[in-house]
Amino acid sequence: MSQPAANPRRTAALVFIFITVLIDVLSFGVIIPVLPHLVEEFTGGDLASAARWVGIFGMVFAAVQFVSTPVQGALSDRFGRRPVILVSCLGLGLDFVVMALATSLPMLLVARIISGVASASFTTANAYIADVTPPEKRAKSYGMIGAAFGLGFVVGPMIGGWLGGIDLRLPFWFAAGLALLNFLYGLLVLPESLPPGRRTARFDIAHANPFGAVALLRQYPQVFALAAVVVLANLAHYVYPSVFVLFADYRFGWGPTEVGWVLAAVGVMSIIVNALLVGRAVRTLGERRTLLLGLGCGVAGFAVYGFAGTPWLFLAALPVSALWALAAPATQALITREVGAEVQGRIQGALMSLVSLAGIVGPLLFANVFAVFIGDDAPLRLPGAPWLLAAVLLGTGFLVGWRYTPRAGA
Repeated sequence: MSQPAANPRRTAALVFIFITVLIDVLSFGVIIPVLPHLVEEFTGGDLASAARWVGIFGMVFAAVQFVSTPVQGALSDRFGRRPVILVSCLGLGLDFVVMALATSLPMLLVARIISGVASASFTTANAYIADVTPPEKRAKSYGMIGAAFGLGFVVGPMIGGWLGGIDLRLPFWFAAGLALLNFLYGLLVLPESLPPGRRTARFDIAHANPFGAVALLRQYPQVFALAAVVVLANLAHYVYPSVFVLFADYRFGWGPTEVGWVLAAVGVMSIIVNALLVGRAVRTLGERRTLLLGLGCGVAGFAVYGFAGTPWLFLAALPVSALWALAAPATQALITREVGAEVQGRIQGALMSLVSLAGIVGPLLFANVFAVFIGDDAPLRLPGAPWLLAAVLLGTGFLVGWRYTPRAGA
């Protein structure tokens, strides 16, 4: 396993990685409130057609990431983490410029595809953390990355909604500026984390495709099992973007304002768990028990969501389900312990491909379950069915984690 870099350089690098992830997530969060409206503008105001195109955009974005994340991981194993991260930041910034200037749906879709490729730098960011952080501190570092995700998705849509009220394309320019500033910042402060002696001798094309990457995972049985946990957890997570807005309206009569505040609360709680609780939990319980605790809280929280008959009961479950955020950093830390530096990029790429695959399947799965259980021919009137399905998925992940994660030092 690689040794951590000298402390000042390691600290500066981790700060940059945190800022990189934050800016990437923030830039995507900024365009969430306005992208559907821009699509609607290109469809001549046809809301139904716009909705179908937004669904296509989401599916294509996830499919592109499924293919591109292992490629980026393999490239970073061969050529180092720094050039891959910087090129991704530059590409993302230029792509947002193209989106701001788009004059047609095909042009916007092509730009969205390029965004999927560029944003695959999360893969390399995870490998970078494994390079520069000692094993016992990785869960805390991955928790900070989770906090960046939460902060970006809290602040991003708020800024995007405000800017979009001024001009529909202004959020795209703002996102472009963030990404390009991050590229310039990285040129100045980001050191390479993978020395030449630890890089692969050649670009591994066999593991640079998503199916070859999954085959690589099978060479590490415990990593393969943990990868199953990652897939199940990410699949369950897609219940939020897939049905939460419709469920909240159907079940509680919540409009955009109430939904926005609840999602902001979810993001804030995620930040608190990732930034303040992950490190303490791992020190006290160990990575394995922290993983199981997080998944167990997710199961409990989603089950309450599914059966909640009042808004207050739903809201009361938010802190419980927020503790689910303990699971992801612990899982990442356990995975990085099982492999050496020379394959960290490819392993992370394979994991991100599987996460992208969940992004292709999840929205269709949960949306259709919701439709079935609120429709006229519903076998049972149960609008919370998607949440219960998510609880089952997390429960399956809990069983896999309990069975296959290493117990030593648990």
